[in-house]
Amino acid sequence: MNLLEFYDLKYSYNGQQNILRGVSGKLEQGKLYAILGPSGCGKTTLLSLLGGLDIPTSGQILFNGKDIRKTGLAAHRRNHVSFIFQSYNLIDYLTPMENVALTSKLPPLPVLERLGLTKEESKRNVLKLSGGQQQRVAIARALASEAPVILADEPTGNLDEDTAWDIAKILKESAHQMNKCVVAVTHSNELAKQADLVFRLKKGELIMQ
Repeated sequence: MNLLEFYDLKYSYNGQQNILRGVSGKLEQGKLYAILGPSGCGKTTLLSLLGGLDIPTSGQILFNGKDIRKTGLAAHRRNHVSFIFQSYNLIDYLTPMENVALTSKLPPLPVLERLGLTKEESKRNVLKLSGGQQQRVAIARALASEAPVILADEPTGNLDEDTAWDIAKILKESAHQMNKCVVAVTHSNELAKQADLVFRLKKGELIMQ
């Protein structure tokens, strides 16, 4: 069953620079999707639209068959999607455990340990962690959320190849075992190899590979 659908999405800056030229797609629960493409092609823009962070110039986005603009973008962001941002977007005066606890009623430590953080690291202020460790906290926060959709912007961008492979496997497990719809914008071939379906965004158009 399609959970998230988008039809003829167009997006432009100042009515001139066309970033998206009418992209469409259907996304199901229980699958990991990868969106590939060169820098500046609109991958992050598409992710922002799907998550209700921005509004398309034209086109329609449906969640469970309902237009997210009609049901409310704030409600969509709050109830339906969790984000993994390239810039982490962690609350910097909290610990990893406290950051994860904001999105889930489940104990935060198990998911943090699953992503490679120790108990000691999970109790430190996030600013005392490396960039790679902060990225893992951001991923843990999304995985712990009850939202059925995970939207990830370069989730392995600051990680070494071996860790990137592990994260890709965890995202795939989240789709297959937790029935999440996981959509990842990425340059990583490791993540693309784990995906159930790969799209390529090129010159504003979305092509299934």
